[in-house]
Amino acid sequence: MTVTSDAKPLRLAITGMSCAGCVAAVETALSGVAGVAKAQVNFAERTAQVMGDVAAATLIDAVRAAGYEAAELRDTHAEAEEREAAEQAHYRRLVRNTLIAGLLAAPLMIAEMAGWLPALTAPNGPRFWIATGLLTLAAMVYSGGHFFIGAWRQFRHHTANMDTLIALGTGAAWLYSMLVTLFPASVPSLARHAYFEAAVTIIALINLGSALESRARGKASAAIQRLLGLQPKTARVVEGDLERDVPIESIGIAMLIRVRPGEKIPVDGEITSGQSLVDEAMLTGEALPVTKREGDPVTGGTVNQTGTFVFRARRVGSDTVLAQIIASVRQAQSSKPPIARLADRVAAIFVPSVLIIAVLTALVWFNFGPEPRLSYMLVTTLTVLIIACPCALGLATPISIMVGVGKAAEYGILIRDGAALQRAGQLTTVVLDKTGTVTIGRPTVTAIVAAPGFEETEIFRLAAGLEAGSEHPLARAILDAAGERGLTLSPVAQFQAITGQGAVGQVENRTLMVGNRRLLAERSIDTTPLHTEAERWAAQGQTPVFVAVDGALAGLIMVADPPKPDAAAAIARLRALGLRLVLLTGDHAATAHAIAAQVGIDEVFAEVSPTDKAKLIVDLQADGAVVGMVGDGINDAPALAQADVGFAMGTGTDIAIESAGITVVRGSLHGIADAVAISRATLSNIRQNLVGAFLYNILGIPLAAGALYPATGLLLNPMLAGAAMALSSFTVVSNANRLRSFHPRGTPT
Repeated sequence: MTVTSDAKPLRLAITGMSCAGCVAAVETALSGVAGVAKAQVNFAERTAQVMGDVAAATLIDAVRAAGYEAAELRDTHAEAEEREAAEQAHYRRLVRNTLIAGLLAAPLMIAEMAGWLPALTAPNGPRFWIATGLLTLAAMVYSGGHFFIGAWRQFRHHTANMDTLIALGTGAAWLYSMLVTLFPASVPSLARHAYFEAAVTIIALINLGSALESRARGKASAAIQRLLGLQPKTARVVEGDLERDVPIESIGIAMLIRVRPGEKIPVDGEITSGQSLVDEAMLTGEALPVTKREGDPVTGGTVNQTGTFVFRARRVGSDTVLAQIIASVRQAQSSKPPIARLADRVAAIFVPSVLIIAVLTALVWFNFGPEPRLSYMLVTTLTVLIIACPCALGLATPISIMVGVGKAAEYGILIRDGAALQRAGQLTTVVLDKTGTVTIGRPTVTAIVAAPGFEETEIFRLAAGLEAGSEHPLARAILDAAGERGLTLSPVAQFQAITGQGAVGQVENRTLMVGNRRLLAERSIDTTPLHTEAERWAAQGQTPVFVAVDGALAGLIMVADPPKPDAAAAIARLRALGLRLVLLTGDHAATAHAIAAQVGIDEVFAEVSPTDKAKLIVDLQADGAVVGMVGDGINDAPALAQADVGFAMGTGTDIAIESAGITVVRGSLHGIADAVAISRATLSNIRQNLVGAFLYNILGIPLAAGALYPATGLLLNPMLAGAAMALSSFTVVSNANRLRSFHPRGTPT
């Protein structure tokens, strides 16, 4: 199986982002670069993903011009370890900042509440408050200096973000308090109050919230960390009679590698000697190990359990299945579903709007508020600035996408982008191809029926000769059966595959046609003599393949392709999810109905060409259905591309996988049900986060501005606003992390 994408995106690590407004600024800067087709910023990961023909250095310059820093990400092992170490260092720094600010804030808060602090006009009051102001300034510089640096950087670039709000709020509180301390006579007596403890407490609380958010974000990206940890750092290379351990980066194509019990397979390859049981759970989501023998493929990252074997490397580096899975998951985690657009639009104007609201709040309290007006004005303005930081809004969608896509990867489901994830949760109809999707896809020949005047062996030998030029699963069944019978095949000439019908060509100077009834009917060959025989076999779920020689009906070859063992159970799960199920196939109608009856599908469209498959999807969509198409072959590609969501079986062709939005690696229909269930859970989680983030700001800002004061005489304390702001982000991330314990089948795997 190969996981593909339209183009390899450039990934950048972005530093300096502090809220959802920063996301809009960085995306605008990147999108404005010539050659950029699409730019998406993930606030949860602090990364940007850019599609287009552009150099990384140019993108980095654009990000810097917007007031942020950037570096290219290559996703190497060393780089991943560096990023992990940097995240840990950042978390420890936030904890340290919280402790430093908290050690000053806590005693001041307790003393303030207990009434132990001296008044500004007391004999020792000025000295105490000047010393307190200087200590507070030191704590703010150490623990909150990054807010002020970020705010200044944004100011220089004529923008504003969360740092701006925090710096303005806490800075104004400190300056006012120092003014009152040094020049008490300059303000009315009722307004002579210092707010040093509020400023430093807010800094402590915001750092604490950021630390909790950072810790929870690390859990959200656990899926990628697990995938990165699957590949060993070294491999044991066999060179003649010698064996030596080499770094995995040194492995080349065709090298022989020995894998011992308990070791991870380093790269993709093919076993040349030995056998073992291999745990492929990382690839398929299935716990049962798979027997591997000489000639069988092995995949990098899977775990050898019992035996020892030697294999030849076939794909290394970024070409391995594991590397492509990681790239696919990263791309999906960095993408945005349509549901995120509203949050992006709001975030782009949020901070400037809050600054305007803060100015209006200050004017209203200064002009119409009770005495002490200055104190009320300062408290309400400070509270508005602090409570309105839009961190939760920026995290609401990407953090859920990260967890949801990672959870899907655990079940062997690769989601191309956020749009596919969202649409999968909105499906009303699922259309399934038959061969290789509902059925095993390894058909076998069960019977041969010759028409009058022909011999069974003769028509089978000629048909197998023609099918040697085809890659269709039915052709492979005929060739395998010919090999088992020891038949000698003649070469084919003028071979032509007729999509959705069969093949024609010349074998032993005779014109051969092998395919379905339509292939012969369109060439005016009467299939009536074998119609009853074909229907009898088809009613048993077997596919009749018609053979014509020199323009005359020659016989039938019966091919059986039974349903996958778990198909009926998976179909039942899809039905339980409320989905309408349709079987769509180019196969014989009676065969299609027989297979559908075995797995529990009531609606069948048979003998359909690839073009008509796509047309049926269009017709279903025109009736208002949101359609998912499941297929695995080249002939399914048009329908996969037309569907709202295309599901490709990972056991299928690269073209089918490329045309689909979601790939089910293990080829089981349970993966479709898993994908739908995970998508619905993720969408529900995103909605919860967005509703919570919007309600927090919609309710919080009026409360902070003093909306309840005229009726109740109550104002929101700035320190409570700081705590609420800090905890809002942590709440969103924690809610998203609930998806990590979600199991689409109801029980842990």
